[in-house]
This record gives sequence, C-alpha cells and structure tokens, in this order.
Amino acid sequence: MIRAAIDDRTLESVLGRASPLLKLAVAIGWLGGLILVIDGRPPLALTAVALLAGPTLGRVSARRMLLGLLPLWGAALGIAFFNTMFAAANADHSLAAIAELGPWRVTRPALDAGLALGARILAIASAGILFGQTTDATRLADSLVQQARVSPRFAYGALAAFQAVPRLMEDVVALRQARRVRGLARSWHPRILVGLLVQAIRHGDRLALAMDARAFDAGPRSTFRPIRWGLADLAVAGGGVAALVLALGTTRL
Repeated sequence: MIRAAIDDRTLESVLGRASPLLKLAVAIGWLGGLILVIDGRPPLALTAVALLAGPTLGRVSARRMLLGLLPLWGAALGIAFFNTMFAAANADHSLAAIAELGPWRVTRPALDAGLALGARILAIASAGILFGQTTDATRLADSLVQQARVSPRFAYGALAAFQAVPRLMEDVVALRQARRVRGLARSWHPRILVGLLVQAIRHGDRLALAMDARAFDAGPRSTFRPIRWGLADLAVAGGGVAALVLALGTTRL
C-alpha cells in the first residue's frame, strides 16, 4: 500500500488551492442532499460533475482518477445488482416482471431502487476520490486546526496515524524478509502480526513523545503554514452548491 503524493500541478489548481475544510463541507453537503432523494438521476449528475471537475479544476489525470475509482465502482455495481435481485418487490406477483430467469424475476420498482442505490454509491465514491486526490493531508490538518478550531493534538495525531499506514506496510515487508533470512520457507505466518503489533506500539510511543516534546495543547501556538480564505474557496463553494441544486432539480416530481 503506497499513498501517492499530490503533485505541485494539482496543488496549484483551483481545487488544490481551496480550503480542505470547505471541500469537506461541500462533499458532506452532497451526501446530505443525496439522502433526501431516491431517484437515480441526481447522483449520476453529481458523479458527472466530480469526474469533470477532476481534470479541469483539479488538474488530476484521468488515469489517476480511474485507478482510484475502479474498485469503488465495482463495489457500487455489485450493490446495485444484489439489491435489484433480492428486492422485496420481486416477490410481489401483482407487479409485472421485466426479466425472468428460472425462479428469479425482476420487477421495475426493484430495478429502479437497485440502480438508484448503485448511483448513490457512485456519486459518493467520485466525490471522495476527488477530495482525496486534490487535498494534501498535512494541509487538511492545518485547516482543521486553524479554520475549524479542532484541537491540535487530535488533528495532528490523526494525521500521524494516517501517514503511519505506509510505514506499517514497510514493517510487514521487513518482517517477511527477516523470516526468509532465518531459513523459514513460508513467507507469511500469523506470528508476523505479533511483530507488526510490537512495531506499531513502538511507533505510537515515539509519536507520543515527539508530540509532547513539541508542547501540544500547552498554550497558544504559532502557525507555520497559514490557511486563509480566498477566491478559490468562493468559487468551489458556489460551484458545489449550484451543482447540488441542479442535480436535485433532475428528480422526478
């Protein structure tokens, strides 16, 4: 597991320069709007907006977005399929079946509900990938501390935990190589988990000492990377609200 770094070209884009806190608020607003509808067209419209905003406003390559979206889109299609096949409406014989395969029958209400749920997952996944690929994790922590007034101990502790995931994968590789050096044939063994737990505890202990040495929560702190509101924030907020309103306008009456 390797977390790809965000390049300078993306960080200098409109979405890259916008406040991470604002982008997070827009993504949550989209999620809240999708909860209010059961039609599949609004989430598909928001999915299209996210896919267009990535290469244009975020300067994220189409290949990078596709690689991030493929697993999530596969999950969305699977959820849509199983919710369509096992919907309660299929057992209602007063509804006409649009497809039958042996004992299985699919009705139009079941298909509409399954596709709508899958489209909602697509929209959430697309918005999440767009946020993750245009937001630097360190800048997100700075934004939470400076703009949302979150405790520095919590914000930077969460940042350190997020950045520790690739380190844990490096520890797994090192432990497997150590087993090979000792002549153990199997490259994977449950005992590796014990060694990984020990390494995680050591990393956490060193992190806690480092944060205490920097006097987190000991009083007012200076800011090394100031986060200020700007025109990019206004553009992203206005565009996000407009996209949500237009998408909700496509709902069936």
